[in-house]
Amino acid sequence: MRFAAIETSTEWCSVALWRDAEIAALEHRAPNRHGELVLPMLGRLLEQAGLAAQQLDAVAFGAGPGSFTGLRIACGVAQGIALARGIPVIGISTLEAIAEESGAARVVACLDARMREVYYAALEKNAGRWREVIAARCVAPADAPLPPGEGWIGCGGGFAVYGALGLKLVRPEVRPSAVAVARLAAPRLAAGEGVDAALAAPLYLRDKVALTTEERERG
Repeated sequence: MRFAAIETSTEWCSVALWRDAEIAALEHRAPNRHGELVLPMLGRLLEQAGLAAQQLDAVAFGAGPGSFTGLRIACGVAQGIALARGIPVIGISTLEAIAEESGAARVVACLDARMREVYYAALEKNAGRWREVIAARCVAPADAPLPPGEGWIGCGGGFAVYGALGLKLVRPEVRPSAVAVARLAAPRLAAGEGVDAALAAPLYLRDKVALTTEERERG
């Protein structure tokens, strides 16, 4: 199986190529340049692998939550590649990708959602698959619930902005990556969980993108 993975939900632009369980990847810290960089980066990976886009079997993308613009870019690029070739797509949760990237088994994933809120979930790995202990949500940091039990590690940029949120150990540098998206997508694509490109959609968790003037003035 050969498929591309795209992750642009944060300030990092990340692409990966899965080829028979081997992964090659590129990433750049590129605020506001994802749309400019993502296709050339993927083209470089394909060239290095000696493959053409026509030889891909599927496309995976980081579906969100995250940057509204970044999510639309990843979804749109995945749809464009897949529609032109009649291949399936699969969206992967960016919070789950953070958990996968961490290498830990119990992860509280947290991204800054702006407007004094975070995207937040607690995930536990069982039999090689992630299970939500606390479902993904958009919440004020003070209202973020702690998961039951011990051994939880907080991962994601939300902890860099709002602190540890009651956890003993946090790793704010961990971010969703195209490599993590690819690892999560591979067994799901093999199981036939890919969908028609027209059905691909970002996972926003929140429709509002900015505070009103009155809300900003209230602090």
